[in-house]
Amino acid sequence: MNPVQIGRRLVGPGHPVYVVAELSANHQGSLERAAAIVRAAARAGADAIKLQTYTPDTLTIACDRPEFRIGGTLWDGRTLYDLYHEAFTPWEWHAELQAIALAEGLDFFSSPFDSSAVDLLEALDVPAYKIASFELVDLPLIRRAARVGKPLVMSTGMATLEEIDDAVAAARGGGAAGIVLLHCNSGYPAAPSEMHLRTIPFLADRYGVPVGLSDHTRTPTAALAAVALGACVIEKHLTLSRADGGPDAAFSLEPDELAALVEAVRETEAALGSVRVGPTERERASRALRRSLFVVEDVAPGEVLTDRQVRSIRPGHGLPPKHLDEVLGRRAATAIPRGTPLRWDLLEDRPQVPSPIGRYEA
Repeated sequence: MNPVQIGRRLVGPGHPVYVVAELSANHQGSLERAAAIVRAAARAGADAIKLQTYTPDTLTIACDRPEFRIGGTLWDGRTLYDLYHEAFTPWEWHAELQAIALAEGLDFFSSPFDSSAVDLLEALDVPAYKIASFELVDLPLIRRAARVGKPLVMSTGMATLEEIDDAVAAARGGGAAGIVLLHCNSGYPAAPSEMHLRTIPFLADRYGVPVGLSDHTRTPTAALAAVALGACVIEKHLTLSRADGGPDAAFSLEPDELAALVEAVRETEAALGSVRVGPTERERASRALRRSLFVVEDVAPGEVLTDRQVRSIRPGHGLPPKHLDEVLGRRAATAIPRGTPLRWDLLEDRPQVPSPIGRYEA
């Protein structure tokens, strides 16, 4: 599986998890608040800030018919047009927010929702495009974004396997410079019991691309479990304060929570390590505290050793305990004082035992 280049970072197995902070609707119509969220993302240790590039008119129409009213979500009763009018990020903000992000060391990209959004983002030369879960079935949009020759990050919330197949084929056929899939549950917020994180390695194996998690749960648990399962990207919504409200506040992290999540992700990466059997550097000193065979009573030359004179005890300076049956019944080659770690040269008829050193260490 080849990594995908996004900005200054390689995203994929063997590289640090790429943490994306989603600004979304949490700016609450204030450019100053949006800028503060970008800076908070950088302080928290995120790698990128992501926007959503649309207007209410590029997503839907102003219509009060029942079909345009939302049900079964946080936004029950509202019309789509009304919600998107509140939530959208004004296009004239994008360049300023990008400048702030780059100055803070963050990658800056966005989710386009139509061709005009791709045009705007191309003028800003963003390093990648994000296809939102709800747009995964919009194959013309995927092809349009892919044609610019940059990586596509595509969320899979709600999608069937056939729909993911179609989206990946459209991205590849359109010329995307790499694909990253984000496993996602498009509940707002999502229930941990519905995350089904074992899908992450399944998607990676099926499509041969880096896979991450777009996480709408309220806690860090799903994100950390996803990293343990091989997630290469973690995306979380970010707000300055949930108490301030807003369309996405309920499933967004606050800055200190994002910082704690980033730290936990880095610790999880470190703990995963690599396949290794054998003592680590820190463990080598502890090997001396393991059990081994010691003489626990004075033994005279020629005396036959019994389980009264030889025991498996700590520390670990004697023969390994697995040799106890070979030792019992042998005669001492010399006087062996109490407290002596047992060695083969202290016994008559020393057996030929191959050294196990290095056999299992990697």
